[in-house]
Amino acid sequence: MTNPSTELARAVVAALVEAGVTEVVLAPGSRNAPLSFAAYDVAEAGLVRLHTRVDERSAGFLALGLTRVGARAAVVCTSGTAVANLHPAVVEAAHSGLPLVVVTADRPARLRGTGANQTTDQVGVFGPLVPTLDLDPGGGLPAVIGTWASPTHLNVQLDDPLVPPAEGAGWDMVPRLRTPTRGDDRQPGGPVHRLGPDGMPNGPATVVVAGDDAGPPARVLAEQANWPLLAEPTSGSRTGDHAIRCYRLLLDGSLGRRIERVVVLGHPTLSRPVTRLLARDDVEVWSRAPAGVWPERPFPVDVTFDRLEVETPDDPAWFEEWRAADREVAARLDRLLSEEDGITPHEVAGALGRALPPGGLLFVGASSPIRDLDLMVPRYDVGARRKVVANRGLSGIDGTVSSAIGAALGRPRSTRALALMGDVTFLHDANGLVLGPDEPAPDLTIVVVNDDGGSIFTMLEQGAEAYADRYERLFGTPHGVDLASLCAATRTPHWKVGSVPELEQAIASPNGGIEVVEVAVRRDNRRDLDARIRALGVS
Repeated sequence: MTNPSTELARAVVAALVEAGVTEVVLAPGSRNAPLSFAAYDVAEAGLVRLHTRVDERSAGFLALGLTRVGARAAVVCTSGTAVANLHPAVVEAAHSGLPLVVVTADRPARLRGTGANQTTDQVGVFGPLVPTLDLDPGGGLPAVIGTWASPTHLNVQLDDPLVPPAEGAGWDMVPRLRTPTRGDDRQPGGPVHRLGPDGMPNGPATVVVAGDDAGPPARVLAEQANWPLLAEPTSGSRTGDHAIRCYRLLLDGSLGRRIERVVVLGHPTLSRPVTRLLARDDVEVWSRAPAGVWPERPFPVDVTFDRLEVETPDDPAWFEEWRAADREVAARLDRLLSEEDGITPHEVAGALGRALPPGGLLFVGASSPIRDLDLMVPRYDVGARRKVVANRGLSGIDGTVSSAIGAALGRPRSTRALALMGDVTFLHDANGLVLGPDEPAPDLTIVVVNDDGGSIFTMLEQGAEAYADRYERLFGTPHGVDLASLCAATRTPHWKVGSVPELEQAIASPNGGIEVVEVAVRRDNRRDLDARIRALGVS
């Protein structure tokens, strides 16, 4: 004999397993105890891997990181504010088009609107982007897992008793559960266009913009058509000979002004020069439909396509101009950085980019680090399986430590797992380092660029001299945190380095497990340095 809450929880967990979920992240609570017991049973049976976190926000981003690299993950929490703490990870998943599964325990529906303890209206709590399937012990259990392309929210009403009977607490149905083989979840193909005499015309000066998760098709298209490839680090297409390292600088120069057509794949988010390019009235924009819950682009699109096939490539002279200019500007950039006093954030990013081996994983935090990497990351070899990922759906700094740990756990065959982030980003998710003694932990080196505050704002309008009297309090936000002591509190190994050779040595000598390498850099010169870098591409 069991009870209704135990039966419903087991039915939900069984549905997760049979839908292909292999990772369950659990934040402990009383109301979700039936789900916790059921998750423990399937983990003991070897059907899923169980992770426990004391902070729901970290739990959500751990599940997000697992999902981002291809694992199928669910996060489970109790009712009330616990659910709200999952919201940042859920909206990031929604805007990235990731199939994160969220399972929230709830009080019975009769308690809604009564002021009962730890009770709110959890139906639709994540807004219209992520609909809720509200489940109660008296109802049936429909096909609870949605498509592979979007998050799913299961709200499970659970009433007393919240534990299985003491005798026979085990779940005898576990051995009969079957995990499916994941099939191809892509939607049917859309419009196909061709570059050649009878389709997309040759001739206009064209570039390929590859945003986040554009994938190899962007690189293949650029190579086949003889077009420059302007690929962000997390595009999955910054490989081969056509990727332009310093495209962001060149867009503000004469080559950028001559662009007549742009082909966009993925989700470009990093650079204002790209944003300005896509908004120009004299530029024709072809776009592949983006992933995520919003199908529309934030810029005018002339033609939408699913595939673009090349019958006749363009004249290579246009690409050769870009390649020559890129080599010149990249050499000047490297020389400028080498002449700076002390290590620069760009050199930190460059060292990480060079250290990533074939088959390696690099998780990058938002704000300045990913933009620094964009200028410094090399063109990787095609087929070397280097994977650079980031949370670019909404580009927030929250949950980055947990996301990086999740990504490293979800890609266990990586030859090396690295993460790059700023100090504020690191502090924002310091809870991500809190792992219990029995928790799965990856080998992951986290490199923290520490300038004691938020340097990205110095390069924006807020950093102008006119606002200097209030800048530090409002935007610079110096914190003075001793990262070594913070890491010691969680027994996380920590090293602090101050030069490129020291950083390269630290990266080359991992000790295993999660470790932190702190690099102290200047912030007082960041606005001036950024201006001098941007001037390299102006001509």
